[in-house]
Amino acid sequence: MNLGVGGDTTADVQARLDAVVQADPDSIVLLIGTNDFTSKRSVEQVVRAVETILVDLRRLLPGVRLLLQSITPRTPEFSDRVQDANRHLRQFAATVRAQYLDLWPALADGDELKGDYSDDGLHLNAAGYEAWLGELRPGLERLRDEPPMSRPISIIR
Repeated sequence: MNLGVGGDTTADVQARLDAVVQADPDSIVLLIGTNDFTSKRSVEQVVRAVETILVDLRRLLPGVRLLLQSITPRTPEFSDRVQDANRHLRQFAATVRAQYLDLWPALADGDELKGDYSDDGLHLNAAGYEAWLGELRPGLERLRDEPPMSRPISIIR
C-alpha cells in the first residue's frame, strides 16, 4: 500500500497517520523531509517533525516494523542541512526501534544528488529509482528479519 504523495511535507504525513493506523500494517517504510526544506523549515523543525511521526507510529502501532530512510540528497545548497538532519535522524531511529536506511552513499556525488539520477537535482529519474531500489530491497530484507507479523506493508514517503 503506497500512501506517498508527491510534494508532501512532514505535516502532510502527520495529517494522514489515521489512514496508516486504519490499514494496520506490519511494516512501514518512511521517506520524508526534503520538501520541508523547500518550505524553508530549519533542520531542527524537520528533525522534530520526523521524530514526532515516528513516535506517533510507535505509540499507535506498537508492534509495527519501522524503516526510516534518510532524506535524499538534492542540489548542493541543501546539502549541509539535509546531512545534519540525517545525522540526527540516524541517532533517533533506535529510540523508537526503527531501522535506518542511509541512502546518501548510493545517491550522492559529493554534496549533491548524482547527475545521472535526476533531471532537476531533486526528483529521481529511472536510473535514480533503480539506485534507490538497490538500497531499499536489502533494507526491506533486513526489516523482514525482525519478528514476523501478519499485517500488510505500507510505504509512506
